[in-house]
Amino acid sequence: MDAVRLILASRRALAGSGEAPAILAEVWQAQALSQAIGSRLAVSGPPELRGEALGLTELAGRGCGVLDAPDLDPGDLLAAQLTELDDAHHALLCLHALLGEVGIALLGIASTAGDTTYWQCMEAIDAADESRDRVREMLRKLAARDEALPEAELG
Repeated sequence: MDAVRLILASRRALAGSGEAPAILAEVWQAQALSQAIGSRLAVSGPPELRGEALGLTELAGRGCGVLDAPDLDPGDLLAAQLTELDDAHHALLCLHALLGEVGIALLGIASTAGDTTYWQCMEAIDAADESRDRVREMLRKLAARDEALPEAELG
């Protein structure tokens, strides 16, 4: 399935998750999807994105690692359904929004959580925020590349 469709599905699921355990499961899903997208871009994305994409993969993996993995059937894992990433720019814009929503959802849980969950949320917020920074940098690099293309064609 296309990355954008998966990201949009993740955003809908996060928005409709309700209670803290369901929210944490959707946050984990979003981080795993971010990791898969970063990995895909690192391997087969535009060359100028590969370093940031590797960083995204590591950070999103950290975001998954601080949270308890949800009990999912293999077919329910969004990251495993990623088969296409045709429009890197559009996917990164959507991922940027998703990661922002992840941070907000985690902040809501952390504000009422006990110690252990609070610190898990803080670590996951940090990972989501740093992942979002990587996505923003990749968007900047794509914009710079697109601005340079007309000059190269005129050359």
